[in-house]
Parts: sequence; C-alpha cells; structure tokens
Amino acid sequence: MSVAISIEDLTFTYQGNERPTLKNINGQIKEGTFIVVMGHGGAGKSTLCCSLNALIPKFFRGKYQGRVLIKGQEVARHRVAEMSRLVGLVLQDFEAQLFSTNVELEMAFGPENHCLPRQEIERRIERYLAFVGLEKLRNREPASLSGGQKQRLAIGSVLALEPKILVMDEPTTDLDPLGRKEVLSVAESIREEGRMLLIVDHEPETAVTADQVWLMRDGQVVSQGSPSKILLDVTTMESCGIKTLPMVELFRSLNWPGNPLTVETAIELIQKHHLTQHFKLKAKTVSSGQSKGSPILKAEELRYIYPTYYVEALRGIDLTIYEGEFIAILGQNGSGKTTLAKHFNGLLKPTSGHMLVQNKPTTEYSHRELARLVGYVFQNPDHQIFARTVADEVGFGLKMQGEPPKTIEKRVAGALEVVGLQGYEQKIPFTLTKGERQCVAVASVLTAQSQVIILDEPTTGLDYRHQRNMMEMLKRLNRYGHTIIIITHSMWVASEYANRTIVMKDGYILSDGPTRAVFADEARLVEASLCPPSLVRLSNWLGTEALTVQEMVQELKK
Repeated sequence: MSVAISIEDLTFTYQGNERPTLKNINGQIKEGTFIVVMGHGGAGKSTLCCSLNALIPKFFRGKYQGRVLIKGQEVARHRVAEMSRLVGLVLQDFEAQLFSTNVELEMAFGPENHCLPRQEIERRIERYLAFVGLEKLRNREPASLSGGQKQRLAIGSVLALEPKILVMDEPTTDLDPLGRKEVLSVAESIREEGRMLLIVDHEPETAVTADQVWLMRDGQVVSQGSPSKILLDVTTMESCGIKTLPMVELFRSLNWPGNPLTVETAIELIQKHHLTQHFKLKAKTVSSGQSKGSPILKAEELRYIYPTYYVEALRGIDLTIYEGEFIAILGQNGSGKTTLAKHFNGLLKPTSGHMLVQNKPTTEYSHRELARLVGYVFQNPDHQIFARTVADEVGFGLKMQGEPPKTIEKRVAGALEVVGLQGYEQKIPFTLTKGERQCVAVASVLTAQSQVIILDEPTTGLDYRHQRNMMEMLKRLNRYGHTIIIITHSMWVASEYANRTIVMKDGYILSDGPTRAVFADEARLVEASLCPPSLVRLSNWLGTEALTVQEMVQELKK
C-alpha cells in the first residue's frame, strides 16, 4: 500500500503564542489504515488534524515549520478548498461547521461545491442520511436538532464528500453508545475501500480495533504502535491523560494471566483458566439505593411539543426527584433528555401537565427565583458564555442578583479554584479550549450556589484527568447537600457516580431506579440504544454488584 500521509518535522506555533503547539511531529500513514490519536487536553491533537487539510497554515496563522504531504502533495502549497477533495475533516466543535437551512441541504453542500452531477449528489444524500440515522429529519433546521443529532449531521456532511482521507476530531462525544458504534463502524468500510481514517478520541475502547495508535503529550507524539502495544503501556497512557482499559486494570490488580483489551476476551480467559471457580456466579440482590430526602422537583403528566415542527418530545412524564440525590439521565440522541432537564429550571414551559419546584409550578416563579434554586449548564458551553473575561462571566449571575463586589470576587475565586481555572480571571472565554469553556460554564453556575445543579454532558471535550476532576467536584457538591443531575452518554461516568439512573426513549421514561439495578437489565438498555460499560458487563456476567474495578477486586477477594 502507498503512503497516504507523510509528516516531516512538523512544528507549529500559533500567532501570538510563544510556545509551539506541535513540536517535531514525524510519521507515515498508509492507505487503508485506521489511526487513533489520543492525548490530554492541549496536547496538540486538533492542531495536528487542522494541519492535514491546510487549515494550518492557510486559515490559522502562525510559525509553520516542516512538511505535511497528502498523497505526495505538500499541504502548505494548496488552498483549503483544494485539499477538501482529498481530506474531509469533522471538527471537534462540530456545530461550527453547520450553517445550511435544513439537514438535506447541509448534506448536499460539499458535493455541490465539488460540482458533482445531481444524480450522484442525491445518491450520497440518501446513503449518508441513512448511515447517520437522520433520514426522517431531512427537512429540519440543524439548529432544532439535539446535540447528538447535530454531531451526526456534521459527520454525515463530511462522509458525503467521500474523501480519500477522513479525519474526525472527537466525533462521538455527544453520541449515544449505539451512535458511537455506528460511527466507528465506518472504519471497516473505509479499510475495504482503500481509504484512510484518522480519529481523535479520549476513550481507549475506540483504539482497540485500530491499526495504529498515536499518543500525544505536550505537542509531541510520544508513542506509536499497535493497540496491543500502546494500550498495555499503562504508565505512558496515564502520562498522556488516557484512562486505562478496565479489563487490563482488573486483570493486573488480581494478578490474573493475560492482558484482555475487551470484555469478550476477558470472559474467554476467565473460562479458559477457571479464574473464578471458587466464586458463586449467582446474581445478588441489588440494594434499593440511598434514603430519600424531601421532593424538590416533580413532573406530573408532563408533555412538551416543539411548536415549529410539532415534535412531541415529552409524552406524559411522571417523575419525582429528591433533595440530595445524584442522578444520571441516559438515552439515545433525541430521546428527550435535554428537553426534560430544561423544564426543571423553567427554560421550557409544559405544553400540558405540570413541572413543580419545591411543590410550586415553575410558571409561578420569576427567572431570578428559579436560578437561585436550579442551576443549569448547557450541553454546548458557548450557548451561555458571552462576557469579555472569565471573571465577568462567572460573576454575572451574582451581579444580576445585586450581590456586593467583594462577595462576587470571593465566590468567583472559589468557583474557579473548584474547576481548576485559577489565574484565568482576565482571559477571554472564547479563546479557551472547549473543555476550559465547559469549566467556565460550570463555575458560573457554582457561584449561584443553587440547590439543584443540572449539567448537560459535563465531561464533553475533557480528557480523562479532567473528567475525573469534574466528577469528583460534583461528588463533593453532592456531599455538601446539592442535588446533582447529569445528562450523559458516558456510561462509566453514570455507573461510578450516579446513585440513581433514569433511562429515556422517545419521550418516555423507560427505566428509573438505583444505577446498579438499571445497569443489570442489559436487555432494557439495548431498547434505549445503550449498553453498560465493559466492567459492568463483566460484573453482570460474574454475578457481582461491582461498578468499579476496586469494587470488583474486593468482591472477588472475599
């Protein structure tokens, strides 16, 4: 196979920065290859992606050294439009590349600009709308879609170009597990067609089926090789901000033979070596969860229809949430999760039924009153960030509530410390990374000290270390008495942190109960296009109650 990408001593420093973002990158990638690039936030992954289609140095200016060759053509000598015929790029901020007035036109934009025949454009629209599961939404405005549906559309619009090289920068952050699996399945078809796929991702499971894995740290590629080599190098993985595969961590913790990368391989090894022959593989009774406080949120026959498209997003929801709970809301893209959460703080008003906060309808509160009770962090932090500095953004709510400047300054400093952004007070929010902007949005809600804190996809755009920091912060707030509600597609986050899990499908609540009980019913999760994380799947197979590696080790050593 010929070389698709050749990178020679690539170094790049953004205009206005002193330190290079990329430092002496070297590597070759052959056609028909699936590459996964992983690394901590700020490692240079997105910059590397942008250097493959001429966005760097043609659009993002800076000091550029070295060469990038795509099928023998030097990228820096060509315009972005020219390179788009060879390299398709799905941006990390996928909403930034959506601009058409409906889904179908968005899919058609690229092929039309490549002057393809109408019949070929129609073929591609039909093929890729079906692939990303948006064929029934072809006439919808992109702005009216859920976050996950927007991400599917961004992916579909680039797939419709049928580029020789497909580059996707964290393409599954807002997708449900089924959607994630569907997107990653494109790797096999691209291999078969002799094309090349490069994916940036934080989840090590993505890399298991790759041909090569690249680990980046501080602007450099520190390790390259096969998944079986890279994913077992736990020390280097951790230094690059990547989570250790749970099966690897479990087997090493128990000194079991083998290094399984998947749960299927782990089960084979357990059976082959009779590793659990001394344990009773019998399902245990799952506890009913923590004791409940007083009701704080209550939905009664809650229905909501989006007026523009008459989409019934909620269909008679009955739900009570109690003080002090830590709840995860799960479900496929478009299942109604965000719509439900936006009723909790009055961002949406019921079409019918009632939404009560402390036994009073949200329609009877002022926005200021509700903000003191229920704080909300949007799925896309850019939807709520607008101030000129981080300090102004984080303190804005307190200023509107009439708090004195000294109180505002103290609370802003405390909130920024909690989210790890000390020293960022005078920075411009929109110059920060997406993960940092997410932390700014969280800090702005923390300053209000709301009783209920709702976070829509709180770990999106964060590397493993920052995901842990974010979730541990929420765990501390929960211990202090705050009710925490997260909407997430990260199943390990839900399993390890939420006491109670609510699963939604098509505007209904499909499951609601203690997280361990909900995750034990794998068939019900499949109905909602979900599946438990690999460690919990193994736990179900063994018949333990474990939700983490540490709990599993304790169970098996009893």
